[in-house]
Amino acid sequence: MSVDTDKTVIWVHGDVLSPHGPAFKAEPGAPAVFVWDEVLLEKWQISLKRIAFMYECLLELPVTIRRGDVAEEVTKYAIEHGAGRIITAESPSPRFPQLCRKISGSMPKGSRLEVLYVEPFVDYEGEFDLKRFSRYWRTAQKYAFK
Repeated sequence: MSVDTDKTVIWVHGDVLSPHGPAFKAEPGAPAVFVWDEVLLEKWQISLKRIAFMYECLLELPVTIRRGDVAEEVTKYAIEHGAGRIITAESPSPRFPQLCRKISGSMPKGSRLEVLYVEPFVDYEGEFDLKRFSRYWRTAQKYAFK
């Protein structure tokens, strides 16, 4: 399988569902993919309300939506597009480093995954509970409007 190291795809994840995120800014017009994470959906028991919200956000993005193993689907998408470069925004998710390692390890030789910095929404040094937005917001709102 041949890939073009100058060709890029964007990996969109649930922590940056914005057309103004760093990946879309860095590579406007690049093909993008979002993968519903089967493991996370089951493990975290994400509410239908949150899934619907995320889906509505995705409908406003130029993105292909898939479901399954995130690392496998992202890698497959890049290969299908002949891209040797995948870019994404950083994520506070505890699974994110593991997903990045798996993607990097399964990409063709000469390919690379780049994780772009995201300007934090709030200046907070602690850890957020990311399983429910309301729990996150209870902590974040104290710092968001300073």
